[in-house]
Amino acid sequence: MPTEQATTPERRSRLTPERERELYDAVIALLREVGYEALTMDAIAARARTSKATLYRQWQGKPRLVIHALAHLRPVHLGGDDTGSLDGDLRSVARHLAALAQDDAGLHASMSHVVMTNHELGEMLREVLIRPEREAFDALVQRAVDRGELARKPAATDYCGGILVQAVLNRPLCDGVPATESYLNDIIDTVVLHALRHS
Repeated sequence: MPTEQATTPERRSRLTPERERELYDAVIALLREVGYEALTMDAIAARARTSKATLYRQWQGKPRLVIHALAHLRPVHLGGDDTGSLDGDLRSVARHLAALAQDDAGLHASMSHVVMTNHELGEMLREVLIRPEREAFDALVQRAVDRGELARKPAATDYCGGILVQAVLNRPLCDGVPATESYLNDIIDTVVLHALRHS
C-alpha cells in the first residue's frame, strides 16, 4: 500500500515534459489553495486528471512530488543571469526574487513552517531546492572572481544569498508588504555588495 513517505526516486515510466508540467501546475495550485498539510494525493490526482498509482510510481509520495513541483516551477534563481558584472548579476537576482515575492512568498513561507516539524520534508527541500540555489549563488560569485572583480571568493558568500531569500520571506511578516525589486536592490547596495567586496 502506498504511503506518504518519500523513498529513493525510481522512475518506472516516462512522462512528457508537457504532462509533467501539468502535474506540477496542479500541485502548485492546490498548495496555494489548501497548504501542504491539507494537500492529499487524491486531490492532486483529481486535479491533474491522473491516477494515484501514476503519482506514486513517479514520485513515491507527497513530499517528493511537492518538492519537485516547487523546484521545477518556482525556483529561486539565486544564480541570477550572467550579465557580465557582479552588480548586474545581483540585480537580476533581485528581479527574480521580487517576482517570487509577488506571486509565491506566502507559499514559500508556509513551506518553511512545515519543514520545521517535518524532518523528512526538510531534508528533501534542502537537497532538491536549497543546495542547488546555494551552488548557483556560489557560481555567481565565482564569475565575479573569474572576471577579476573580486580577488577571491569572499567568506560572506555563504551568507549573502540567504540574506536575500530571508528578505523575501520576512518582509511580509515585519512590514506587511512584499519584498519589491527596489527593496532587494537596497539590500544589495547596503549589505550584500559591501560584504562580498570587503569580507
